[in-house]
Amino acid sequence: MTRLLTVLGTVLSLLAVPAPASAAAPAGPRVPAGVTAGYVVFDRQTGKVTAHHDARRRFRSASVVKILIAIDHLESHRAVPESDLALLKVMLRVSDDDAATSFWNRGGQGRIIQRMARRLQLTDTAPPPADKPGFWGYTSLSALDVVKTYRYLLDRAEPRVATLVLGHLRKAGQCGSDGFDQYFGIPRAVRGPWAVKQGWSGYGSTPPVRCRPAASPAAAAPDPRGTAASSPGAAPATGAGKAAAAAGAVGAARPDGSEAAAAGGRTTSPTAAGAAPVSAGAGPVPDLGRPVLHTTGLVGPGERRIMVLLTAYPAGTSWQRSTAQMTRLAREVYLSGTS
Repeated sequence: MTRLLTVLGTVLSLLAVPAPASAAAPAGPRVPAGVTAGYVVFDRQTGKVTAHHDARRRFRSASVVKILIAIDHLESHRAVPESDLALLKVMLRVSDDDAATSFWNRGGQGRIIQRMARRLQLTDTAPPPADKPGFWGYTSLSALDVVKTYRYLLDRAEPRVATLVLGHLRKAGQCGSDGFDQYFGIPRAVRGPWAVKQGWSGYGSTPPVRCRPAASPAAAAPDPRGTAASSPGAAPATGAGKAAAAAGAVGAARPDGSEAAAAGGRTTSPTAAGAAPVSAGAGPVPDLGRPVLHTTGLVGPGERRIMVLLTAYPAGTSWQRSTAQMTRLAREVYLSGTS
């Protein structure tokens, strides 16, 4: 009996030996030092969140809010004239700011956000503060609320609304209308096809290197698993955004929240005619003084997953460093959410 117990003890001790490091679970996404990040990966097939970090942390929206602006305009107008369809196209595909400002002013500015927050049940989304009514980029939102917005488009919105908005996001151009290259994050880290809406603010009004669309419609982004990738071609910016000036746009005000004074622009934006300032639900602008960079969209075969990554960087971080860090983090977030 003593010998049997000795043998059993030896076997149990062997089973308790830790697995070698190579067999350990892979490390999760590593947020770079000094960077603040909130992300969510949602699997539409299982209905579960497969990766998340600070999912309800509020960020300055930058151009991601243009999705809400588009939904609100389409749901508020059964008939949309060709001129507005042209503005929606450049606002969603190449992130045109003048087009967004036109819809923002005509829609009641912060009231757009209040309507959307109620309808889509967005718990962390709030309009800009009352003293910055024209700055749509000062809207506050979280990664979780952006996921809810995509789920609304996919599952609840009228087909005409979902088809138009997602159709443009599936054809997002490489070059924003302001000359910044918006193929960072998802477009450079995840195998296409995808539908994306990007956001950036705090890098000034002039890109360090003006974007030049790739000669081939296929993006050069590698797949996270090492497979060659392809993605939608770049849609060139058109002059449609300039037409927004006739509809009340104020491009020089940098309503996306960038440092307008440094770029020679004004630091305030006027209130829409006849609209009182909106304060309900508004609070301090998140990360004011820090550049922000966001990548959001539908990824994977059959658009199975919704991926949202919102980031804020230390003041003074360059565009090149921010986009490089964002893309590396996006690749890790995607792998974490799909492994």
